[in-house]
Amino acid sequence: MLSIIQAAGWPIWPLIACSILALALVFERFVALKTARVVPPKLLDEAISVSSKSVPAPDVVTQLAQNSALGEVLASGLRTLNSHPQSSEAELRAAMEGAGRTVAHRLEKYLTALATIASAAPLLGLLGTVIGMIEIFGSQAGGGAVGGGNPAQLAHGISIALYNTAFGLIVAIPTLIFWRYFRSRVDEYLLTLELAAEQFVRHLGRLRKP
Repeated sequence: MLSIIQAAGWPIWPLIACSILALALVFERFVALKTARVVPPKLLDEAISVSSKSVPAPDVVTQLAQNSALGEVLASGLRTLNSHPQSSEAELRAAMEGAGRTVAHRLEKYLTALATIASAAPLLGLLGTVIGMIEIFGSQAGGGAVGGGNPAQLAHGISIALYNTAFGLIVAIPTLIFWRYFRSRVDEYLLTLELAAEQFVRHLGRLRKP
């Protein structure tokens, strides 16, 4: 592996940095986007059950907010109803939508960085290819007569061109796949959060004091 890196020349180092960064971001997103940390399956039913007769105490609401992203959204509605018992459904919905936007921003964290790496890696590989081609033509130009180029320099230029092109694609393709996977996963979570929030707003509407 070290010999390949040496043969590819300095243009491969930005690609190595991109690959390390992409790997770290993919690992972080896998941990952050676990279902239990975003939308626990039974949390909505439990929240409705706990608040079936009255708004829970503030410590219970705080515990709900710390449970998951969904809990944070649901807790925002309960806090609004706690502080303003006569809040309309529109006000409750607005409070939960505000919390939902904060959660959505957190769920989409680093996705732009992954997309950027997926787009930039082939270009960095192309840069290495161009630099390799420049070395090839430089070695041929220095030979004077036809066939008088430096074979070692020629081989080095070709290796830079091919290694960088290949490594750029090796970095870009998995990164793009993971970006698409996380993007679809976040979209699914956001839809679940929206539907759960709407159901919870209707539930809270029945707890409002006239």
